[in-house]
Amino acid sequence: MSIRFDACDAHWRIAPRPGLSAAQKDWLTRGGSLTAHLRTLGVVTVRVTRESVALPWSDEYAALALSSRSPVWVREVVLSVDGVPFVAAHSVAPLAASVGVWQAMRRLRTHPLAELLYSDSSVSRAALVSRRLTARHPLYALVRREIEGVPSHALVARRSVFERYGAPLMVTECMLPTLWARLASTNDFTADTSPPRTRKHGRPLDHTASRAHTAARAPHDWSC
Repeated sequence: MSIRFDACDAHWRIAPRPGLSAAQKDWLTRGGSLTAHLRTLGVVTVRVTRESVALPWSDEYAALALSSRSPVWVREVVLSVDGVPFVAAHSVAPLAASVGVWQAMRRLRTHPLAELLYSDSSVSRAALVSRRLTARHPLYALVRREIEGVPSHALVARRSVFERYGAPLMVTECMLPTLWARLASTNDFTADTSPPRTRKHGRPLDHTASRAHTAARAPHDWSC
């Protein structure tokens, strides 16, 4: 089953931009749950920083097939490893979908969003895309609240659109410099050269395989 929503645009691209490190390219294209990958580094906690009705960002409404003035439901969280913020995430769905197909996202609180995304075979996922962030991007403000003095050139993010019964939900994840510092200090990076995995019924999970897919896990132990 193909997905009709596309997170790509002039800035968000499937192939990571040249100049990024091997670790950055790996983490920007890893499939599956980002939190599952983070759990290989330590204890992960999810802190909700915002849940509200808003308007989509200028680089979001086209990807969701919305008009620029269409209201959306926004959920923002910070993922920390051993108490240190590693990722700032921003999820958005059309307002109507947030009280319909995606209504469960309003009741998650500190439960992981991916409990909705990876436990339901009716959910499809578009390709992961990524970009560098500058201070002009709205996600930068969320990052600045977590880590002061972050140089804009150090920030990279990825996003993808999930679809369920025709309704989209887009998840954007910004990796913080603390993540890259942790990986560099532990040399915890090995490129994944395995072929892409697929979901049930032959649907593509994404365009890059996930090393965490093969790790043992408890039911619903998936987080975005």
